[in-house]
Amino acid sequence: MRIVTCTYESHAGAILAILNDAIVSSTALFDYAPRSAESMVEWFRTKAAREFPVIGAQNDDGALLGFATYGTFRGWPAYKYSVEHSVYVHRDHRRRGVALALMKRLIEVAIQQRYHTLVAGIEAANAPSITLHEKLGFAYVGTVRDAGFKFGRWLDLAFYQLLLPTPLDPRDG
Repeated sequence: MRIVTCTYESHAGAILAILNDAIVSSTALFDYAPRSAESMVEWFRTKAAREFPVIGAQNDDGALLGFATYGTFRGWPAYKYSVEHSVYVHRDHRRRGVALALMKRLIEVAIQQRYHTLVAGIEAANAPSITLHEKLGFAYVGTVRDAGFKFGRWLDLAFYQLLLPTPLDPRDG
């Protein structure tokens, strides 16, 4: 497995397939309907415009095993040092260390980009994701009960947070 920077040209289709599988078969995403191929154009454009990383794990054949990224946590200026991340692994490659490797690299990039807080919103029954985040030092900071409704039931959204040692000189404005 090697960690790579994902591009629209090389990875959009594989990322879309991973996302759409999560949408239709899990509560990892609170979407109801699969996303279109066209949606990936704007998804990658937004990531590039904000310099948000899209990090992938590939096998020796170049197949994408999973990806991690982050984006805006909240849209107000004072949140500029906080980002909300996500990590998804292809169903055939889960529980093999892919998510851990992706998250370690994502944390490194967040530090390089001088963020201070990584936020994870995790469906509260997603024990593997919670375990992963706790292993990486994320702390549980609260749950929004009945935050979503999918597959005929209410879903709680648990929040986990990792504080980073950056930036060294935070500023208002």
